[in-house]
Amino acid sequence: MNYFVFGTNDMAAAMHFYDRLFAQAGLERVTPTERMTYWLGADFAFAAAIPFDENPATNGNGTMVGFSVGSNEEVERLHALAIELGGTSDGEPRQRGPRFSAYVRDLDQNKICLSA
Repeated sequence: MNYFVFGTNDMAAAMHFYDRLFAQAGLERVTPTERMTYWLGADFAFAAAIPFDENPATNGNGTMVGFSVGSNEEVERLHALAIELGGTSDGEPRQRGPRFSAYVRDLDQNKICLSA
């Protein structure tokens, strides 16, 4: 995967949520415009954006982005942090098939999988 973008209706809130969620991931935040913010890794980018068409951002039914976070403990920590930041749980941390994972929704109801 090269990059993934979630729409947002409140860039300041999205920046706060993802800055805190990614604080220990070593990602660089770049905000080239008022409507787009990137969190950059060595070989990928994740972004929050106010939609180009200026219509409200909506979450996609069946759309999800997954982040491999390294350990079961980190899955649990990030799941709890996302909820503390105002996100909602969409699946408690547990073993699911070959991966330990948890699901959360951000402030715009975008679905995120955290896995080890």
